[in-house]
Amino acid sequence: MNLTVIGTGYVGLVSGSCFAEMGNTVTCIDVDTKKIENLKKGIIPIYEPGLEAMVQRNVANKTLHFSTDLKTHLKKCDVAFIAVGTPMGEDGSADLQYVLQVAKEIGRHMQQELIIVDKSTVPVGTADKVSAAIQKELENRNVSLNFHVVSNPEFLKEGDAIADFMKPDRVVIGSNNEAASEKMRTLYAPFFRSSMDRLITMDVRSAEMTKYVANAMLATKISFMNEIANICELVGADVNKVRIGIGSDSRIGYSFIYPGSGYGGSCFPKDVKALQKTAEANGYTAQLIGAVEAVNNAQKFIIANKVIQRFGEDLTGKTFAVWGLAFKPETDDMREAPSIYTIQELTKRGAKIQVYDPKAMDEAQHFYLKDVKDIAYFDSKYKTLVNADAMILLTEWKEFRSPDFEELKVQLKQPIIFDGRNQYNHGLLTTKGFEYYQIGKK
Repeated sequence: MNLTVIGTGYVGLVSGSCFAEMGNTVTCIDVDTKKIENLKKGIIPIYEPGLEAMVQRNVANKTLHFSTDLKTHLKKCDVAFIAVGTPMGEDGSADLQYVLQVAKEIGRHMQQELIIVDKSTVPVGTADKVSAAIQKELENRNVSLNFHVVSNPEFLKEGDAIADFMKPDRVVIGSNNEAASEKMRTLYAPFFRSSMDRLITMDVRSAEMTKYVANAMLATKISFMNEIANICELVGADVNKVRIGIGSDSRIGYSFIYPGSGYGGSCFPKDVKALQKTAEANGYTAQLIGAVEAVNNAQKFIIANKVIQRFGEDLTGKTFAVWGLAFKPETDDMREAPSIYTIQELTKRGAKIQVYDPKAMDEAQHFYLKDVKDIAYFDSKYKTLVNADAMILLTEWKEFRSPDFEELKVQLKQPIIFDGRNQYNHGLLTTKGFEYYQIGKK
């Protein structure tokens, strides 16, 4: 098929590249001229394992193109995907201004019957708003064209997005038109060679709701486990053992029950908040969803609080080595990352920070922590340890999993580790003479 993907952010670029990989002709559209020129050269604006090679391969094969010219490419496409950002508004609801602006542009330029797909994460009722915006522009042109708005939410994990798209555990298609549903089934059929059972069709509003509920459910598991971890500390239980005990229950499983410093990233924080706002807009108070967010907000400060409890409120003269900035490994994404809150809490009490992250340091320096003083960035995890009073682990990158603990003891002023991911063995480190602080264990 001939596809147009509007928006070259995380979702748009991954989706467009993967559709091209399956033999479709894809043009990714963006208003950012510099970004488009870089993409034509194979320069990727985000870090995602496997994406750069896939983009370069399909550009070379002429199945993947980049352009700022929406009008030209709408004329020859079968399906147009809207994949622009839906940032959180000031009140916590999803900001649809970019989605609706794209809808207006489609209405101004479409020349033939078209399927328009909401790929962005959008609240219930967005397809109706997109449809109305397109129809209004068609009427302004005094043109009558058939079009169908479909909801096709993404379920991509940052750090594993290519595999998620190429071998999806499910694809949700929300459509109120059978011909549009069949077109989408045909598009996705190559991704389900053995069985189409995992391609799920439903009405548009149910599909829009499915994305938010999926993220809210996963966020609930994380916040629930973090709350259990905090209770474990108070009663003298070990959350690491509790996790194993409950994860063995097939009804629960081990996914998303690792205690930590709270969830972050592009999806969970804003989607939980947006779902809460959707409930409020319809006269319902979502108490559990609100509690999930409240637990997570508090959890982001848990490691900083442990450091303060150990070293005192005044951290003047103290230096801490921080391993990890991204909200999770295999991404450079720092949106709502616990590292931001931990570093801000420590530096405002006078501490100096020495930090290393394999991919996210540019994001920190130029955006998320650009106004925070007393941070030094290093190109090696071990260099951060020199003259530091303790090491703080905040992202579970693979290269942090088996460090040389003897080297840590040599470089640190004191052998102290604060582990925001419960990554190491408590008994082993205690035997080696470390003060070792985890989440959910005294």
